[in-house]
Amino acid sequence: MQNPKIVFFDIDDTIYRKYTDTLRPSVGEALAALKQRGILTAIATGRPPVAIPAKVKTLIQEVGIDMLVTINGQYIEFQGKTLQHYPMVADEAAAVCNFLAQQNIAYAFVNNAEIAVSEETEWAKDALSRIISSYQVDAHYYRQQPVYQLLAFYTQERDSEIDAAVAQMGFKTVRWHENAVDILRQEGSKARGIEHAIAKLGIDMKDVMAFGDSFNDVEMMQAVGFGVAMDNGEESVKALADYVCPSVDEDGVLRGLKDLGVI
Repeated sequence: MQNPKIVFFDIDDTIYRKYTDTLRPSVGEALAALKQRGILTAIATGRPPVAIPAKVKTLIQEVGIDMLVTINGQYIEFQGKTLQHYPMVADEAAAVCNFLAQQNIAYAFVNNAEIAVSEETEWAKDALSRIISSYQVDAHYYRQQPVYQLLAFYTQERDSEIDAAVAQMGFKTVRWHENAVDILRQEGSKARGIEHAIAKLGIDMKDVMAFGDSFNDVEMMQAVGFGVAMDNGEESVKALADYVCPSVDEDGVLRGLKDLGVI
């Protein structure tokens, strides 16, 4: 695909290295080149707006990124204004939280502007330290504020057990840390958020390109017109992609766009 109308980029390990706080200059060069061609640029991330890294926020402002699809597609902004959002039903959030509490699993609520944890366990503190510097402690946050996604803090050994239980409540999990998962409605995903948002702009999914690397990018890779996986990405994501570009550490986004003839 040489002429997409909009290109979406995941953040962590696609344009930005979370564990080293690295954003290579080539990312800004790539985004600026897309803008010069009149191609819209967008972020598609599991993070809420409040947890977007400072270096990426600066990039968004400097380059003028058009759209932010955040919280795995649950909260979307276009040119600085809310375009679409999918808050959880309070009773459903309560049911999942009650189950997690019964299992002695700490959890967190994700709002566009803040994160609140049920309790500060070591696993919760470690996982959240990777994405945000401060958060509230409030086990009943959902009673006062919109919640777009839950987080739960447990090891991979419990994945099958927890997956089955939350599935019966209409939810799914997506692991993003050795001790943490996202929990969202089964129909929720970056793909749904992208599809609904671009429809409001009169763009078809066949004209969308997306770059990603991890498990929460699977539906996006399947749905867009052209999916690009990072070479450092999960094998399951690379298997779904139309093209695999070099890793994030090797200027993958810039090199991929050039190799594909987009810029």
